[in-house]
Amino acid sequence: MGDGSAQDLTATVRRIDSLLDRMGLDREDVLRVEGEGGLSYASGVAPETVRELLRGERPAEVVPPEDAVEARHRLVVERILFLRATRLRTAADGSRRTYSLAEIAAGAGTSAQWLDKMIRTGKAPNLDHTAGIAAFFGERIEFLVDEPAEALHRVLREIHKDLLERTVERQDQDLERLRTAGPASEVDPSLGVVAYAARALADVPDDTAQPLIALIESVARRSREERAREAREALGAGLVHNDLD
Repeated sequence: MGDGSAQDLTATVRRIDSLLDRMGLDREDVLRVEGEGGLSYASGVAPETVRELLRGERPAEVVPPEDAVEARHRLVVERILFLRATRLRTAADGSRRTYSLAEIAAGAGTSAQWLDKMIRTGKAPNLDHTAGIAAFFGERIEFLVDEPAEALHRVLREIHKDLLERTVERQDQDLERLRTAGPASEVDPSLGVVAYAARALADVPDDTAQPLIALIESVARRSREERAREAREALGAGLVHNDLD
C-alpha cells in the first residue's frame, strides 16, 4: 500500500467519522468489519487487514518485486474463492449452498475443468474470464484485482457518499419543516439554537444555508457535550467531597 493510498483511505475514514458524529450514528454499525454486508464481505479483504487499514496501519505482508506477478495471480484466485464462500445460492427450500464450479464456469464462459485447474495452480484467468466470474457474483472486476487498500477504499467511498446524501436530505427536511412551522415560539424546543438559526436563514438559498446550519449544529453539539462533561466532573467532585466529610 503506497503512502498516497494510505493517506486517501485515512482521510475518507475521518470524513465518515465526522458525518457519523453529526448524524448520531454508531461507528461500529456503519463500519462493521465482519458478517454479511460488512467491510470484509464488501471488499474481499481479510477482517484483520481491514482493521489494520482502518487504524491507518500498513499491512504486514511485503511482496518482493520478483514475486509481484505471482502475488497478483494469487490475489485474484483468493478473491474468487472468497466470493464462492460468501455469495451463496439460496435453494427453493430456503437453504444456502456454494455454487458449483460448473455453475460458475458456465456464467463466466469457460469450463469447470479449466476453473478447477486455475484454482489448483493459483494462476489467474485472463481479463475476460476474470470479469465474467466477477459479474456472475454481481461484482465488478475491481473486486478481484484491487489491492487491499484500494479495495477497502472503494467500499468506504460508497459509504461516505451514502452518508453525505443522507445528511443533505436530513438538512433539507429540517429546513422545510422549519420554514413551514408557526412562530418561533412554536418551534420544537429540543432543536434549540439550530432551530432559530434555520428560521433566520429560511429565505437564504439552500447551498448557502446548509453549511451555516451544519456549522451551528456542530458548535451546539460540542457545547452540549462540554456542559455534560463539566456536569459529570462536578458530580464526581461532589461525591468525593461528601465521602471526605
